[in-house]
Amino acid sequence: MSTTSAPATSRRAVRTDGSGVNFARVMRSEWIKVTTLPSTVILLSVTLVVMVGLAALVAWSWATTAQMLADDPSMGPAMGVGNGMDLQAMVYDTPASGALFGQLLIAALAVVLVASEYSTGMIRSTMVAVPTRTPALLAKAIITALVAFVIGVAGAFASFLISQPLLAPENLDFGLDAPWVLPSIINTGTLLAGIAIMGVATGSLLRSTAGGVVTIIGVLFVLPVIIQLISGLADWIPDAARFLPSSAGSQLVATNIADGALNQLEGGLVLGGWAVLLLIVALIVTKRRDV
Repeated sequence: MSTTSAPATSRRAVRTDGSGVNFARVMRSEWIKVTTLPSTVILLSVTLVVMVGLAALVAWSWATTAQMLADDPSMGPAMGVGNGMDLQAMVYDTPASGALFGQLLIAALAVVLVASEYSTGMIRSTMVAVPTRTPALLAKAIITALVAFVIGVAGAFASFLISQPLLAPENLDFGLDAPWVLPSIINTGTLLAGIAIMGVATGSLLRSTAGGVVTIIGVLFVLPVIIQLISGLADWIPDAARFLPSSAGSQLVATNIADGALNQLEGGLVLGGWAVLLLIVALIVTKRRDV
């Protein structure tokens, strides 16, 4: 007589120690990657120095302009300055004046952080650890944007501090309560965060450090020049140029809004739209494309 034994039931091991992959751990991993690379720390430090240095140069130029106007007030119209109040209002842009080159360095850094993983093959380890892929790219975009935001705000605030002694001899110094100065300092961080997201998305899409850097710099700095050169061909071209990422970013940190230009909120929304759109495309492509 034989007995029939029930087949053994295999059960999948269930993790109960909380050691599985989750978004918080992916974020922590990306934070370690960004903050422990010596090249990243160096480039961020250079960004701060460049932003503050340019602001100091701009402050000095405003002080020099004020001296020239004091000696010869008739030079005002030639310099685009109608009176002392106009010059004072124009000086409020000084803290954010280094954001132009800050964009360049942050965009390049963001591209390198992603594209270098593809060129070295490290991206395969990342995707094995995070099989769904999109959390890894999303975490990198968030961490890079946060770092860029901090650098932007710190750089703009340091620029504000260093510019005051240079402006004070001509009575052009101002406080954080001056019109739009504090929002401009904060928005400088927002601007660099948006550019960082665009850089991460571009690096992910192109997977090439050189190609990604050239592309993002072309979009931010070369494309506006081309648009300006051909603006006379059609009436709609200058209107469309307002919605370029660089133009929108400039308006985001502006303290004086020209007639017909986007205001700070509109500039922020346009720049945010570009960043979100590129990131969504990059997430979709990363999900579907082979590593």
